Amino acid sequence: MPQLSSIPTRGRTLDHAAAVYDIVEPLIMLGKQAQYERDIVDLLQLQPSDRVLDLGCGTGTLTLSIAERLDPSMGGQATGIDAAAKMIRVARDKRPHPAAWYTPMAAEALDFEDASFDAVVSSLFFHHVDADLKLRAFRESFRVLKPGGKLIVADMHVPTTFFGTLVSHVSRWFFMQPEIGENIRGILPELMVKAGFAEPRLASRYFGYIAVFSTGKP
Repeated sequence: MPQLSSIPTRGRTLDHAAAVYDIVEPLIMLGKQAQYERDIVDLLQLQPSDRVLDLGCGTGTLTLSIAERLDPSMGGQATGIDAAAKMIRVARDKRPHPAAWYTPMAAEALDFEDASFDAVVSSLFFHHVDADLKLRAFRESFRVLKPGGKLIVADMHVPTTFFGTLVSHVSRWFFMQPEIGENIRGILPELMVKAGFAEPRLASRYFGYIAVFSTGKP
């Protein structure tokens, strides 16, 4: 099998965290990762033949949850992309599925044809990239979606509780990520609209700082 290489990008990649990501993420999600991912997948209202793109898939837990609801014999496929090749290697090794495919790729430069997906989903990716790359990733998502296709984005947003405020601001300064500061100022919905999507609907919140948005390509 050819050696995978990480994709050059200005966004932050997590190659360095790939080996421990599956241990750390459930702790960050306070034991609610499975319910959180089920809620996101439910929002997609999947058909067995759907083709779904997962931006910033990490080690593939959400991609696999989507793949389990698809039928590859009918063309159904969940494609997980991440610029970090080590994340993709973990996803391929730990979460294979007949309806899942994982490949290194940057969200702002998708190597897919126009209108080739029924849905695009992203979980906790957009706080790793700056506003320009956020917009470019949304525009690329719009391009590869079929008319009427869904976009579901779960990410850090304006905090609504003391705990959410504490986690958001400590994360922003401890990890020295101004990209988090952009998210908690609430820019994601306006960027989706600027990219061409319909006005996003706030579908749910988690932990006082994660918001799940649902929108689509007209």
